[in-house]
Amino acid sequence: MKFLFIVQGEGRGHMTQAISLSQQLEVMGHEVSAVCIGKSERREIPEFVKKSLTAKIHHIESPNFITDKKNKGIRIGKTILFNISNSVKFLKSLKTIHHLVITHQPDVIINFYDILGGIYNALYKPNAQFWVIGHQYLIEHPDFKFAEGQVIQKLLFQINTKITALGANKKLALSSIPLKSLEGNNLYILPPLLRKKITLLDPESGDFYLTYMVNPGYGDEVMDFARKNTHIKIEAFWDKKGFPKEYSPLPNLIFHQVDENLFLQKMANCKGFLSTAGFESICEAMYLNKPVMVVPVQGQYEQACNAIETEASGAGIQNKRFDFKLFDDILQTRIFDTSFSKPWTDKFPALFEKIIAEQSRANLPKPSQYPIEYSPLAN
Repeated sequence: MKFLFIVQGEGRGHMTQAISLSQQLEVMGHEVSAVCIGKSERREIPEFVKKSLTAKIHHIESPNFITDKKNKGIRIGKTILFNISNSVKFLKSLKTIHHLVITHQPDVIINFYDILGGIYNALYKPNAQFWVIGHQYLIEHPDFKFAEGQVIQKLLFQINTKITALGANKKLALSSIPLKSLEGNNLYILPPLLRKKITLLDPESGDFYLTYMVNPGYGDEVMDFARKNTHIKIEAFWDKKGFPKEYSPLPNLIFHQVDENLFLQKMANCKGFLSTAGFESICEAMYLNKPVMVVPVQGQYEQACNAIETEASGAGIQNKRFDFKLFDDILQTRIFDTSFSKPWTDKFPALFEKIIAEQSRANLPKPSQYPIEYSPLAN
């Protein structure tokens, strides 16, 4: 079968998931013909993403978050206003997606949580299967735990997730722990979608803590801590523009620009991982049985939920700031065991292949030969 990907470009997780799924499909004999990635002015698509995806990448303007002045928290109000004001650009992006669908005629379009993916499926109604994949779709499972006390943020998170999945034939929900699928609701529970490279690593416990920050504004917080605690070694990854590949402002602190191979190597050799509460990095740490401390991005409700799941799974703890000393003290007296993660995660290929096999046996609709100029937004 032929696949087309639509990928949210905000953060690293959805892009690495796209890489992993592309590799899985190619091994199974299928083809990923094109990849659309939402771009953002405040971050660049990492070089490893461009090198790892064999299909041509098409950059599209897509809704994204607006951060505060410190580039740490999310400003919900400004995010909504900004994206509304850029709606004309997003309409052009929808037409770009449609042009690619007509050109490549995929059997399946897979949306990696980009809001334009759901809007495209709802407006253009392509004659192809529309699947969505991501941890966020786990909110439809009865065992999912929502963060309390953030009513508006919860509602916006639910609305956003529903929009990304408008008209979806299948919802592939990634879970860090085994849960039962609800196939009657088209909800399929799958293990984390990790890159093959991480399965080949031989983890050891080094003398440093590893940290990754989706918003580079957290760099000042990490730098301040390292300055006050010179006995604790820290290696950090960020995507802050204008900085060299390796930047060491202090003897016990090194900042690296996002680099796939180097990040995985450091993950395998660190003694603990501190990060904003992104699903992908947490699952990578769990797979390597590395304890984690997560700091949810302020204003990003999804990360508040991820932090709850992190503690519930036994992977680590959550905190309001990057406190390496607190984490170091806790690790002196407490053991975090996520050895269950590896066998569960390793089941992904078999479980996904079962879904693909079922779809292959079905009579998939083929895209109709309507002209490229066709657009439900033309009038």
